Amino acid sequence: MPEIFKAAEILKTAIRIEENGIIFYREMLNKFKAQELQEIFSFLADEDERHRKIFEEMLSKTEQYEMTDSYPGEYEAYLHAFADEHVFSKEKTGQLMANKVKDIKEAIQFGIEVELDSINYYQEIKRFVSDYQKTVIEKIVDEERGHFLKLSGIKKSLK
Repeated sequence: MPEIFKAAEILKTAIRIEENGIIFYREMLNKFKAQELQEIFSFLADEDERHRKIFEEMLSKTEQYEMTDSYPGEYEAYLHAFADEHVFSKEKTGQLMANKVKDIKEAIQFGIEVELDSINYYQEIKRFVSDYQKTVIEKIVDEERGHFLKLSGIKKSLK
């Protein structure tokens, strides 16, 4: 008998990732005052806020979906492990990481890593949501790719 996977749990993790991103980028606004950096960090914080709201809306409409695993709980265990490795899936991590960042290069590199991790995570959770929600998540993934490219461009300009 297939395991019933609770997509709501995975969406709650996605919400936490976005909340930590908001905190991190807002802290970077306080740390780095250059106009270009203010614009990019403000933009990224606003985008993460918008993504958080999208995931909250999805969560409010989430149903349970039946998943077929090789063994009971296989994919759920995989996705939980995957989320645990995502630096922004743990509470208060945005603030902790913001405190560790010493310079703009570290801030940009960390942002790049978070965007890539988010893309990978969101690609994985698409398996657990309705077709309509898959379209929404794919749009978020496309936006995260754009964020990655913006941050990568800034990183190149800093060298």
